[in-house]
Amino acid sequence: MHEAVASGFYKNALLFLVTAGVIVPLFRRLRVSPVIGFLMAGVALGPFGLGRLARGHHWLTYVSIANAEEIGEVAEFGVVFLLFMIGLELSFERLMRMRRLLFGLGALQVVVSALLIGAAAHWLHLGSRAAIVLGTALALSSTAIVIPVLADRKRLNSATGRVAFAVLLFQDLCVAPLLILVGALGDVGGEGPGARLVATLAVALPAIALLIVVGRLVLRPLFQMVAVAGSTEFFMAACLLVVMGTALITAASGMSMAIGAFIAGLLLAETEYRREIEVLIEPFQGLLLGLFFVSVGAGLDLTRLLSHPVEIIAMAIGLVALKGLVVIAGSALFKVPAPAGREAALLLGPGGEFAFVMLNVAILAHAMPREAAAEAMVVVTLSMLSIPILARLGEMATHAKRPDETGFTHLAPPPDAAAARVMIVGYGRVGRLVGEMLAAHDVPFLAIDQDARLVARTRDGGQVIYYGDATRPEFLRRAGLAAARALVVTMDQPSSVERVVSTARSERPNLTIVARARDASHASKLYELGVTDAVPETIEASLQLSEALLVDIGVPTGLVIASIHDKRDTFRELLQPAREGEVRAIRASSRQRKSGT
Repeated sequence: MHEAVASGFYKNALLFLVTAGVIVPLFRRLRVSPVIGFLMAGVALGPFGLGRLARGHHWLTYVSIANAEEIGEVAEFGVVFLLFMIGLELSFERLMRMRRLLFGLGALQVVVSALLIGAAAHWLHLGSRAAIVLGTALALSSTAIVIPVLADRKRLNSATGRVAFAVLLFQDLCVAPLLILVGALGDVGGEGPGARLVATLAVALPAIALLIVVGRLVLRPLFQMVAVAGSTEFFMAACLLVVMGTALITAASGMSMAIGAFIAGLLLAETEYRREIEVLIEPFQGLLLGLFFVSVGAGLDLTRLLSHPVEIIAMAIGLVALKGLVVIAGSALFKVPAPAGREAALLLGPGGEFAFVMLNVAILAHAMPREAAAEAMVVVTLSMLSIPILARLGEMATHAKRPDETGFTHLAPPPDAAAARVMIVGYGRVGRLVGEMLAAHDVPFLAIDQDARLVARTRDGGQVIYYGDATRPEFLRRAGLAAARALVVTMDQPSSVERVVSTARSERPNLTIVARARDASHASKLYELGVTDAVPETIEASLQLSEALLVDIGVPTGLVIASIHDKRDTFRELLQPAREGEVRAIRASSRQRKSGT
């Protein structure tokens, strides 16, 4: 028996990995969200797809999922990691910047949509508890699909993207309390919904408060201790410990695991380890979230669609239309340009991934009939599959008449590093002096270093600095390379400098990059890798010595400075003869940007 269970687990794990290896590159090539591919794969491989055929053809058992519950427990961690990442992305400054649309339009969309959908469910005689569950679950939209779709179409920073992002962010904030609400609505021990909610909150609120207090005291010292050890493996283990540990703590308190992970993300969002944690956790989140959608697809009984196609399709269209009209009306109320409001309505009209979570919680808590929940899941899936099509229609409809976006520039959702015009990689003696000179000229900057103690001291002093490995492109993206005006690399290890320069140049071909070089040969190599300027320590020290000597023996200061500059330019031309034209073009582009600001 044990061997059968084990072999089934390994078979499902291998099947998922093969599916992920095919789905992700294929759908990215088609410019379609992989989430849709995972859903379709789950339907095809699940007990209502190939799993049904496997009953008559034994060999199909090796390429099908006979029971969706076999992967359900592991797949739940996909939502846990997603909530953790959402928590990491939040900050008080960011919430305040978009508070009007976030707490205005976002709250209006969730409340009004939930009331209308709940009223429709009550009209269909589903009962008050089921109506509340359906209303709140179906009011949410798909962050996992909408944001990648907007990013792929370069629309994330448009007025449409910013409005959609603000509403989605409010919905994400609502997930944790809504999960508590749905669990409290369960029919357990004959208690009413009100008594159940009070009992749940009586346990949940002290547990959350204790988690926040302990987290503030423990999490930052924990990551500092692990970072000082200098082991990526230990740092990753600490990340997984925090995510899964907080999730299990809240689960033991009678709440959803996702709530604990969300709180942990919020607590770590303001620390210097935020970006490094994001880079390490993102692959786990992507894989486990993919597994979650596979499990959702495997649990969908599409025979309901075949038996009642008109009814199911009509409900899916009705869901998109109802939520879309709420968004359009709310957009007009909050003075969003009409084209942007209509486009956002098409994106936010379909259901989202958290509907599956809430409906499953409702089934386990006996707050909703299993049949009604299964039918609602099919409706949500159909609506989610339509998002890429709706996005294309919305973009086509607004292409001829782009809205005025000047009033929405403050709502852009880039990371906090976007405010920094310069990134300094390596904040030791040299990097700190560069930072002081930038500050003297009121040029904002962000620093990055791998010395945990130095980062902690600098962070305590009020400087924006992150702990992490800047040689990885994922980290540089998370740190805000796309919005940086320039990059300064001051690390003392030549190989590390070269990797950072190479990575940054591949990400930003026209970025101004100034790097510290060990000597002339190292500077020459850095020019080959694409730096705008390389500063060799040996040559620069010689020039400074010469300058001091000439001034001290009486040569006029102006002549000395001119000759030093000429000599520096001579060395630069000797070190980069093959790239002179390209570097001049980069410098000219940099000067044009400077004159335009």
